[in-house]
Amino acid sequence: MRQSPRRKLLVGLGRGFGGALIFGLPMLMTMEMWWLGFYVDRFRLALLLILNVPLLILLSHHAGFEETTRWHDDLRDVAVAYAIGIVASVVVLAVFGVVTFAMPADEIVGKVALQSVPASIGALLGRSQLGGSKVEPSEGTEQVNYASELFLMAVGALFLSLNVAPTEEMVLISYKMTGWHALALIALSIFLMHAFVYALEFAGSDPSLPPETPWWSAFLRFTVTGYAIALLISLYALWTFGRTDDVALMPVLMSMVVLAFPAAIGAAAARLIL
Repeated sequence: MRQSPRRKLLVGLGRGFGGALIFGLPMLMTMEMWWLGFYVDRFRLALLLILNVPLLILLSHHAGFEETTRWHDDLRDVAVAYAIGIVASVVVLAVFGVVTFAMPADEIVGKVALQSVPASIGALLGRSQLGGSKVEPSEGTEQVNYASELFLMAVGALFLSLNVAPTEEMVLISYKMTGWHALALIALSIFLMHAFVYALEFAGSDPSLPPETPWWSAFLRFTVTGYAIALLISLYALWTFGRTDDVALMPVLMSMVVLAFPAAIGAAAARLIL
């Protein structure tokens, strides 16, 4: 049975709010994220919000509220997703008592703005992951499809790294590890990335690689490159949250390796579910 335009809109918004809560709750209920909204450098916060816009635009081609063919349609999806992310963040933080009218406006804006990033990603993904049909990207050249795969890995890496980068546990783990632990964690991260998509042949694994493709080609093009993306995303997340300020090079590298572990898992999972 065909839905009326109004009902279709309400269902889409409902899925958007559901996606915002599912993807945003881990950070909405994290104390470090509340404090970061208060003291995080405003330039770095603004940069995160600005970079989130093109990320959402590209993501809209893969799993937006509806199939899009024009840029202004994607911009509309992004505006709706950001609005849903902001509203969901305000409602949840207000119910938790994390934001109140007694707080300075700068603190409220900082907390809500920071939380709106994962919430907006969740809102945009809500349609495809909460019962809607998955929107497939348009057909393109091999180079375009490869870049699309790398982009999806970056989205997954960013989301999971944002969840744990602000926590004290991440820093504690990096301090407790030795160089051998770091090498073992790098090897484990790369192994799991490759196993997730290829060795285990999960549903959603890359169909663009023909069966005769040698294992080392897929390993280098996707797994190793994906792990490099996870490392770069981890460094950016650490910098955004001030984890690299006045810190020596070696602790920063150790923190990158620790944070790249969930980022690598997120990168591999994103290629399976998006």
